[in-house]
Amino acid sequence: MVSRAYTVAFQGVEARQVEVQCAVTPGMPAFSIVGLPDKAVSEARDRVRTALGAMSIALPSKRITINLSPADLPKEGSHFDLPIAMALLAALDIIPHDITESFVALGELSLDGTLVPVVGALPAAMAAAEQNRGLLCPKASGPEAAWVGNTQVIAAASLGDVTRHFTGQAPISPAQPGEVTQASSLRDLRDVKGQERAKRALEIAAAGRHHIMFVGTPGSGKSMLAARLPGILPPLSPVEALETSMIHSLSGLLDAGGISKARPFREPHHTASMAAIIGGGRGAKPGEVSLAHNGVLFMDEFPEFPRTVLETLRQPIETGEVMIARANAHMKYPCKFMLVAAANPCKCGYLTDPDRACAKVPLCGQDYLGRISGPLMDRFDMRVDVPPVAFTDLDLPSSGDSSKDVRDRVATARAVQQERFKDAPDMRSNADAAGEALSDIATPDAEGRDLLTKAAERFKLSARGYHRVLRVARTIADLDGSETVRANHLAEAVSFRLASATEA
Repeated sequence: MVSRAYTVAFQGVEARQVEVQCAVTPGMPAFSIVGLPDKAVSEARDRVRTALGAMSIALPSKRITINLSPADLPKEGSHFDLPIAMALLAALDIIPHDITESFVALGELSLDGTLVPVVGALPAAMAAAEQNRGLLCPKASGPEAAWVGNTQVIAAASLGDVTRHFTGQAPISPAQPGEVTQASSLRDLRDVKGQERAKRALEIAAAGRHHIMFVGTPGSGKSMLAARLPGILPPLSPVEALETSMIHSLSGLLDAGGISKARPFREPHHTASMAAIIGGGRGAKPGEVSLAHNGVLFMDEFPEFPRTVLETLRQPIETGEVMIARANAHMKYPCKFMLVAAANPCKCGYLTDPDRACAKVPLCGQDYLGRISGPLMDRFDMRVDVPPVAFTDLDLPSSGDSSKDVRDRVATARAVQQERFKDAPDMRSNADAAGEALSDIATPDAEGRDLLTKAAERFKLSARGYHRVLRVARTIADLDGSETVRANHLAEAVSFRLASATEA
């Protein structure tokens, strides 16, 4: 008789069902695993055998065959240990057959039978809910998986606990969802002295999820401003938290006993490779753009990134998803992030300071920022000059609003957008609006239309630039509490769209 258990194999953020079949037949004693397993799955037989031995369960002197179906789907990872052990225990009539078939299981076994947490518990719980099955996982993965409320999650500490639960000796209570609370940030926007225009731009960008670029001399506060962005962003909604956590779960970033509702803030170094930024490598894993989904991707020293890496950002910025195509894998990951870039105006950094600039001015500035292609630069909604701050200004008292005050305004504007796009599942913020939807929400009044037409003609705005000005103007109107986009909103949006003076 063949016993069955169920688990999943991961393909991107998708968890595909895998049926684990176990047959114990007469013949020479052997333990084999078939069905396209990788090295980690093949080694499961030794971990399972030793773990069962630690429970004083001896394997029969027969041939044990484990088949992972479908056989043409690659199986990778150590999470196949637990379903293989469950199928084998059912084949030995230690636990009931119907019980093993009603759960999706994943978990790595230690040699003493302890269950070790594995990546992907959240996507596995989603797959179990779609199959109307429960989820069996290691205890440390339970708070993460329990966020999928329409499936029962049993989180066990060891294989012995699993056996006692399914035989009724010691039932395990279903796991409860856990939430990781972030320590309150001490980085307040008021710590930034001066730079009121840059602070205003940061607030607008946060309210509408607009891509923004800061250009300024070293020490002018570009990185300092970006570091305070998490403090003015509202928390993730339940749907956003689930989407983001599924990607983080696959990447092994949910190791604190639950998921977080804080928006991701990723800041890769400029030496990062294309696979690190976009995704790829063994198994086509998600990159920084996907790990920043529903959050912020901060790229400091933007022109220092390799040109090939920068150019690959163009399609993810535009579509909100990235396709990683490799010879053995094609994975699609969501990546609706807010790009914040920071750059010096030239290689020496002091293009605008006659006393400190190098002898190559202004050609050095054109060459340096010229590393950023025109099509990529066109995808930034806002470009902001960050002038240097005089050391005498550093002794002045803090000015401007605190991060809490700005966060309240941003949350109000985002709530307006959430209500606006409640019937459009692909849109959540003004940055997502396109086509007819953008025309419906951001059509300016007569004065504003005349202003925008003159600005488009004077500054040669592209069609993309024209639409991005409308999106930013709509966000400014939301922050202003206005139902219509007026000329003053468009004027401010156009001022942030103009190319940086240091690029001229």
